[in-house]
Amino acid sequence: MAILRASEISQFSDVEISEQLDKLELELVQDLGKVSAGGAPENPGRVHEIKRTIARIKTEQNKRRNKA
Repeated sequence: MAILRASEISQFSDVEISEQLDKLELELVQDLGKVSAGGAPENPGRVHEIKRTIARIKTEQNKRRNKA
């Protein structure tokens, strides 16, 4: 899954945002599971980027929720 920027996220519909959030959270859990099992993630910086993208998505969701 590609890392999304705030400008890209703002163009998504609410349903698309929820789908992207679910995909990213699943990917994060899988990567963290590898680490906790004693393995090394394929790309260590990816975990950090996934967390940042999840935060961007949640920020956009909160903006839309407060706006309505």
